[in-house]
Formats: sequence, structure tokens, C-alpha cells
Amino acid sequence: MRLSPLTSLTLVALALLLAAPWVVYPAFLMKALCFALFAAAFNLLLGYAGLLSFGHAAFFGGAAYVTAHAAKVWGWPPELAILGGTLAAAALGLAMGALAIRRQGIYFAMTTLALAQMLFFLFLQAPFTGGEDGIQGVPQGRLLGLIDLGQPTDAYYAVLAIAALGHLALYRIVHSPFGQVLKAVRDNEARARSLGYEVDRYKLTAFVLSATLAGLAGGTKALVFQIATLTDVQWQMSGEVVLMTLLGGIGTVAGPAVGAFLSVGLESALATSGLPVPAVIGAVFIACVLVFRRGLVGEIGARLKIRL
Repeated sequence: MRLSPLTSLTLVALALLLAAPWVVYPAFLMKALCFALFAAAFNLLLGYAGLLSFGHAAFFGGAAYVTAHAAKVWGWPPELAILGGTLAAAALGLAMGALAIRRQGIYFAMTTLALAQMLFFLFLQAPFTGGEDGIQGVPQGRLLGLIDLGQPTDAYYAVLAIAALGHLALYRIVHSPFGQVLKAVRDNEARARSLGYEVDRYKLTAFVLSATLAGLAGGTKALVFQIATLTDVQWQMSGEVVLMTLLGGIGTVAGPAVGAFLSVGLESALATSGLPVPAVIGAVFIACVLVFRRGLVGEIGARLKIRL
């Protein structure tokens, strides 16, 4: 049986990721995997529904806070803490999405930004979040009672499994009839509406699904790194995920993950260089956008004439 190029590349990437913790520092890999899932969740909204959100940090950071609080204060086991954070992100996505989808274009983007900033100030003032100190020292525990998240290698494989399941869910969503309707709405909303599709319902569903998976990424990150801070909910985090998605390639399966790994890798490599990290990453981003207009993965796929 002949495998498709995408399937072959996926198997190669999975094999490399399985061997990676024996070569690369697991903490870096776990951070990159969490952001890869976050970027892929954002790409569902931007790349397939055509909705640009500047408030996705609300779901990522909101789930991080709920997960950290549930694990530290309520004593929930890791799997329930992550599930609680993910469900909180889904509920928040439903509330924000119901308001935001009433607008289009730049008005939609600004609405999501405004709502996310409201949540940022809520987390800044709320007593359970720890203010500027955040929630620190989150107990990691044993995932499903079996996997000790205090062991870096075990934690890495747990994060890899969660990220893989998240990407698999996104792939299934995108290639389902629902995903095809989303693409139709993105390409020509008026025509999709004229064909009888309830466009707003599809947009809201995509928004909630994207928020849910972003929350899964945020909750996982908070648990494995034992901290949830305001950095996770501030507007710069929303900007970072936009950058990652554009860098890898909007509307591609692998693009957001590649963009996330590149962004996290650059940030890690430049951390001790003394250079202004945001400025350097911004320059790299501008260069990539000018040279690779479809993103790195999108451009490679277009030149090789394969869908990545």
C-alpha cells in the first residue's frame, strides 16, 4: 500500500518526536508541543473559517489558570484538572463567540481583543489568580494514576500524546463535512448563506472548537510547567500565535506546528544572546512573509504540488 506524502511525513515526524527527548531538552520540546497545539487550534479559526481573532490568549491562559487552581487548591488529579481547564475554555469560547461573530473583518478581530483584555484585567484583580505572581508550585501528580509528570521524560510523552490527539481531532474536523462548509463560508459567505447554511452557527461552532483545543494546550502547559501567569493571557500571547500560524502557513495541517517550533526555538536560542528577542523574531517573521507568502509549509507544499 502506497502512503500519501502527508501520511509519510507525519510518520517521519512522529518517529523523530518519539526519539527527540533523548537528544533535546524535554522542557523545550514540551513547550513547543503545547504552542504547536495552540497554533493549530487558532489555525482552525483563521485558516479554515477565515476569522482572525486577537483574543485567543484568553482561552489559552484562562484554561491555564483554571487547571492550575483545580490541581493546587482543589486537589484534582492531572487529567481532571486539564479537563476542567479545557471545559472552562469551551464555555468562555461560547460566550465570547456569541458576541464576536455578530461582527465581521476587523470589527470581529477588535471585538475578540477587547473581550480578551477584559478577561486579562479580571485575572489581574481576581484573588484566586495570585495577581502578578500567578499560580506557582502547581502539583503535577500522576496522569491517570500511572504517568509521573514529575519525571521529564514521562511528562514529555504525556504531552506528546495530548498534542497528537489534539492534532488528530483537528485533522478530522477539517476533513469532515463540517470542515468543508467552513471552507465554503471562508471563501464566499454570501454564497454559503444562499445555499441554506446557517453561517453564524458554523462560525460559532468553529470558534468554540478552536477555543476548546487552545484551552487544552494552555491547561497542559500550566500543569507540566507548574505555573500559570498573566503572560498566558496578555494580548502579546495572542499576537504570538498569529505569528506562528502565519510563519508556518495558514490553512495547512502542518504549518502551525512548524511555525510554533521555529518561534519557540528562536526564542530559546536568542534568550542568552543579549539581542532584543521580539525585534529579532519580528524581523525573521517579516522576511519569511516577504519570501514565503504562503508560509514555510504552504510554500513548500505549493512547489512540490502536495497538500501539507
